[in-house]
Amino acid sequence: MKDFTDITEAMRKVGLFGIGMWALTEERIQDITDELIENGEIRKEEGKKFVRDMMEEQRKQKEDVEKKISAKVQETLDKADVATKDEVRELKDVIKDLEAKIDRLADSDKEEKDL
Repeated sequence: MKDFTDITEAMRKVGLFGIGMWALTEERIQDITDELIENGEIRKEEGKKFVRDMMEEQRKQKEDVEKKISAKVQETLDKADVATKDEVRELKDVIKDLEAKIDRLADSDKEEKDL
């Protein structure tokens, strides 16, 4: 029987360099593990640990990819000088205030003409 650490490392490399562990489903990882168990390459207990380890690795890689994407999107938005929601909200408030002032001035101007 091969050493579990060697098998785990080999599978990790295959996953990372092939399609990426974050893209594998838990079901597919379980299928691979079942096949290794059936072939006598690992014991059932090792298989359970292997699945847990791979799912944890998948979770870590997914988080890492999400963080990188988020950082890149933020960097792109910063470079594009796009207004934030708060800035747009502030501008809407300023516009409302200006509209109210214009209405008051127009009403005041109208009252002066009526006199």
